[in-house]
Amino acid sequence: MTDNRVHRRPLRPSRLRALPPWSLVAAGVLAGGLLGGGYGVLRAPEYTATSYVVAVPTERSDTATALGFAQAYGRVATQIAVLGDAQAWAGVPTATLRDSVRAATSPDAPMVAVSATSDRPARAADMANAVARALTRHADAAEADTHVHLVQFSRAVTPGAPTSASAGVTGLVGASAGGLLGALALLVRPRRRPREETLRPASVPGPALAADAHGQL
Repeated sequence: MTDNRVHRRPLRPSRLRALPPWSLVAAGVLAGGLLGGGYGVLRAPEYTATSYVVAVPTERSDTATALGFAQAYGRVATQIAVLGDAQAWAGVPTATLRDSVRAATSPDAPMVAVSATSDRPARAADMANAVARALTRHADAAEADTHVHLVQFSRAVTPGAPTSASAGVTGLVGASAGGLLGALALLVRPRRRPREETLRPASVPGPALAADAHGQL
């Protein structure tokens, strides 16, 4: 009697399936920490210096008007007209100022904060002071129409410590990101099929069907 059952060899699990579940998360944490820490070590530290200017109303104006013009001056502080005048005092091209200088205002105080970032502490202070100086000159030229005087409230000083993230911080961020990616990979990781599903024998006729077939012969 010929045995019609089909024997299937069990499938060998892939290397990915053979790894323990926590190995993906651990590998992600390790790889992310190494990459983040290496980035923090190799990246040059950055320094930020900030200069403050304040809008002062004249006799023909009021505090609300000064506050409104402070918001306007904050928006034009990084425009080419101001940066073009500041480049001579800062000693850097206009493109460098455009990439390195940022301006911020407050909704409650008529003040503009001009911040500059550089890999050299002294240059960061020079750029912030140069842009603040150029901004006050532009404001003074329009004082007859705006009735607001812009004065330098605080000069930028040379920063003593970098503001960029340290290697420890970048390593921690990288490890967190790597662990998250490892957890996501664990969710989409192919699951191991049960042995019963991989070994499915061919169906065999039942006793009743076999007896009927024997009677017909």
